[in-house]
Amino acid sequence: MLALRVSQKDGSFYLVSYKAQDILRRIRFLGRHYAELGGEGVQTDRPGEEEITGFIRGIEKSDGAFQRGLVHRKVRDILNFYENAQSQPMIPGPVLLYTPETLSFEPSGGYSSLGNLSEPSRPFIIIDGQHRLAGLNLYVKKHPEDDGKVEVPAIIFDGRQEDFAAEMFVIINSTHTRISRSHLVDLMEKVSYGATPERKWAAWIVSTLYEDSLSPLQYKINKLGGRSRQEKWILQSELYNEIYRLVDPRKDGGGGPFHRFIATDYGWDRRGQAPAVFIEYFRAVKAAMEAIWDNRNYMLNTSVSIKALVRALGDIIADEETRKAWREKRAASVFFDRIRGWKEMAPDFRRDGFYERFAAKGQVERVRIIHKEFTRRLGIG
Repeated sequence: MLALRVSQKDGSFYLVSYKAQDILRRIRFLGRHYAELGGEGVQTDRPGEEEITGFIRGIEKSDGAFQRGLVHRKVRDILNFYENAQSQPMIPGPVLLYTPETLSFEPSGGYSSLGNLSEPSRPFIIIDGQHRLAGLNLYVKKHPEDDGKVEVPAIIFDGRQEDFAAEMFVIINSTHTRISRSHLVDLMEKVSYGATPERKWAAWIVSTLYEDSLSPLQYKINKLGGRSRQEKWILQSELYNEIYRLVDPRKDGGGGPFHRFIATDYGWDRRGQAPAVFIEYFRAVKAAMEAIWDNRNYMLNTSVSIKALVRALGDIIADEETRKAWREKRAASVFFDRIRGWKEMAPDFRRDGFYERFAAKGQVERVRIIHKEFTRRLGIG
């Protein structure tokens, strides 16, 4: 097979491109014995996913294998990505393969690095890429017409790097760099698989709240999850999750009141003035709670309180009279008329004793308690 030999100091490895079926015939799916995995990779079948579970259960298990067992969810997500990939590459990075045999390399023509690499007599062991190849195996079975259209880049290590193969696996699987959820929200517009119109819309709202000069949250949202020299009140990912909750199409068996309101008045194509709903709402909150807004002695501008405020907006929009008033005025006064009673809650948000006044077992419950108190004082209905 044609290969590119890459030499580094005293070692070398090979870069090869395989057709999908060719690489699948040359690899060996292997996982450590099930007892060491604690059940990893096994789960109840979802409709249409029996073939994934069957494939995972059929993988050879060995006490001597260094490769981990396959995770059902990860294989499913990769398969879904392959099936939704159009113009973009399916497997843009190489998988890492190993054979304990020593392969021979014969340079071609006048090139010392390009030539013919011998095939091992036994299948390759996968150092990295087992989930990608498992997804590919299932994909070509479902879409055999695409077999010749998919090439997989592979880096091959042979018997000269026996100790290095296991060491490389440990390094790869113990030093993952995790992208913060806030960073993923920032990239939502560039994502195709899994980024529904509602999700992209929610990311747009968060971005507008951060950037718009009229927004009381301007520059107060931690966009990328890291440290900042400026004071930040809430992570972008946390705010995004709450706004998406308002328009989650699965809510109430097909979208709740906020979802229907946005779909009717604005749609999901990011046109119109949908962000104004949130900007004017937070301007109303700032006016109603003026004495404690952006006051470090109070806990109103913290993630738990802001998340509760977003949930309260959902309750306000659920009121038909509020929606009617908004369509007529489109101003902060529409919301101020409903939330003026929140002014009486200002003392409750004093930093001193805040966690005792809103006692909870954790942040999730505390958001729910604060939200309930906001709702109780709404001037609607």
